Amino acid sequence: MTGTTPVTDKPKIPAIELKNVVFYYQTAAWQLSLPALTLQQGEHLFIKGASGSGKTTLLNLLAGIISPRQGEIKLGGESFSRLSAAKRDTVRARKIGVVFQQLNLISYLSVLDNVLLSSHFAGLDKTASEQRAIKLLQSLALGPELIQQQAAALSVGQQQRVAIARALLTRPALLIADEPTSALDADNRDGFMQVMLEQANACQTSVIFVSHDATLRRYFSQQLDMQHLAQGVQPCC
Repeated sequence: MTGTTPVTDKPKIPAIELKNVVFYYQTAAWQLSLPALTLQQGEHLFIKGASGSGKTTLLNLLAGIISPRQGEIKLGGESFSRLSAAKRDTVRARKIGVVFQQLNLISYLSVLDNVLLSSHFAGLDKTASEQRAIKLLQSLALGPELIQQQAAALSVGQQQRVAIARALLTRPALLIADEPTSALDADNRDGFMQVMLEQANACQTSVIFVSHDATLRRYFSQQLDMQHLAQGVQPCC
């Protein structure tokens, strides 16, 4: 009888990983210090904190807009923070989706063209991207009768869905949502959360969601409190 080698699972590569990250502005007597943050593929993290607690700075670090003074940020197991600014721009376009607080849709462009902007900056095939965009919009209840309308003609709820589709079109490893529900009433807020997380799950995209609204923690398995960064990521209750 010949021996067999046992099959072992490959180690999971985190979607994003921060180690000993420190950032400070030269003109401010304040610094952000985060010993460790690891988010696996498909996991969802809620970041809470008051104004001035460093939420925006952390998001800019995660998105590669700024680089840490110390430490390292990895995306998909590969160094992200040590790349040149131009290379970080390329990686961001292909692997990171963002839903902004103000949605940042271009009002005079059609729904479809707004969504396709992300594939344009990522340098992806136009035909394949358009097919995926149409399918994604349909899954978000934005059918053929809407996709050629200007973004300005849509309701707030429809515009939110366009923003989600744009952020997820490239099947990013990471989705960053920066207070996108801050101006919404309870019904629209909950509807947005459910749609965003359902679509992220379908793409196996990790989500980092930032808000001062602690009631939204119930949608997430993990949380990070900006007031207590040294404690790192904690389970949500």
